[in-house]
Amino acid sequence: MDKPLDNYWELNLRELRQALTRNGFDVYPADSAEDAKRVVLEEILPALKPESVSWGGSLTLSATGLYEHLRDCGEYEVLDTWDKSLSNEEKHELRRRALLTDCFFCSTNAVTVEGHLVNLDMIGNRTGAITFGPKNVVVLLSRNKLVPDLERAMARIKEYVAPVNTMRLDMKTPCVKTGYCMDCDSPQRICNVWTITEKSFPKGRIKIVLINDDMGF
Repeated sequence: MDKPLDNYWELNLRELRQALTRNGFDVYPADSAEDAKRVVLEEILPALKPESVSWGGSLTLSATGLYEHLRDCGEYEVLDTWDKSLSNEEKHELRRRALLTDCFFCSTNAVTVEGHLVNLDMIGNRTGAITFGPKNVVVLLSRNKLVPDLERAMARIKEYVAPVNTMRLDMKTPCVKTGYCMDCDSPQRICNVWTITEKSFPKGRIKIVLINDDMGF
C-alpha cells in the first residue's frame, strides 16, 4: 500500500468525525494548520458573525496564525488574555469577561474515539468556557490528541501533556524535574479542573476543526 500513514489517519479521522457529529458537535475537517486557519476565517466566522472573541491557552491556535489575525484584524472586540503587558489581576479579569464572548477559541487535551473531549486546567477558564458561557466555542483539534478511551485520555494528560506544559510555562512543580506527574500540592500546580464533554449542548454550539496533522501537546 502506498502512503500507509496517510491511509491510517484518513480512516481514523473519518470515524472520529462521525462520532463527534453524532455527539452534536459541528465538525470541519482541515488538512494542515494553514487549512485550519482558512476554515475558521472563510467558513466558521462568516457564519457566526461574532462581535467579540477570546481564547484559552493553546499552542495550536498560535501555530495556525489565528491568534495574530484575530488580534490585529480590527473586526472584533478582542479580549486578549495572552497580552504579556497586562498584570496578573488584569489577565484574570479578562478571563472572567471572556466567558461572555460570542466566540471562544481553544484546543483540547485529548479526544476519545467515541468523540468525547477531555481536558485538565489550572484555573478553569478554558474548561469553563467549553462548558458554559460563550455563545460559541471553536476547538482546534489535531490528530495527535486521539486516544482509545477515557482512561487513556486521562493518562495522556497526566503523564505527558501536564508535565510538558509545566516545563513550557517554567512552573515550579515536581514534574518539571521528574518528567512525570507527582500528584503534587505545589502552589503552581496546573492539574486542578477536569472536564469531560460527551456532547455539545446546545447542538452545534461547539465547533470542532479536525486537523489531519500533529500540533501542540
